[in-house]
Amino acid sequence: MVTDTPRPRRAVVTGASSGIGAATVRRLRADGWQVVATARRADRLQELARETGAEAFPADVTDAADVARLVEHVASSGGLTAVVNNAGGALGLDPVASADVEQWRRMYEVNVLGTLRVTQGLLPLLRESGAGDVVVVTSTAAHGPYEGGAGYTGAKHAERMLSTTLRWELAGAPVRVIEIAPGAVATEEFSLVRFGGDAQRAAAVYAGYQPLVAEDVAEAIASTLSRPPHVNVDLLMVRPRAQVSNTKIARTQP
Repeated sequence: MVTDTPRPRRAVVTGASSGIGAATVRRLRADGWQVVATARRADRLQELARETGAEAFPADVTDAADVARLVEHVASSGGLTAVVNNAGGALGLDPVASADVEQWRRMYEVNVLGTLRVTQGLLPLLRESGAGDVVVVTSTAAHGPYEGGAGYTGAKHAERMLSTTLRWELAGAPVRVIEIAPGAVATEEFSLVRFGGDAQRAAAVYAGYQPLVAEDVAEAIASTLSRPPHVNVDLLMVRPRAQVSNTKIARTQP
């Protein structure tokens, strides 16, 4: 008796050159997924590819032509089961009255429009798979404000609404939409980039408690993707135990 061989699970992970993205590539590869790792920094992607066996595809999610190349490549090389929209980031921590408009524009471009471009391009392939997944890594910033964070929380709220609305619009389609909203995650670059390379200020964000690490979020992503196709984890919010809200963290020192 001849039976159909299941198609291999294949994922695109954006923002894969460091932090949560790189950890997600490692975790999915360990779980047997084929992975296309994409980000702007080709050297880091190649290193990750050598380590994990993932495929490196350098691309900038804020560049429509780059995203089109990515979609064409994925479509012509085996299709797709999941996309993990992880590319994003925060810039600055300034009050609204003195915020840098260009920083706000850049945050919206990568967090929101980058996710939109990638999702729009890959959605037909996910439909064709018969059991596709759109994962969007937002933040607890997508679920509540904090002083100085209006630019980032605004972009993440918009990304959250993109995800929620897409889920409604895909009702009945063989595609799940999953939002992962991490709290404080100590990665090598997030806070350092936010504070323009100020290492002391970046380190202070994680002082006096145990923050999440990138692997914690990667595990959450992999877990939601491993659920049976009829199970949709609409939202998974994951914080360090010490962080009870965006503005309250139990620290062991001032």
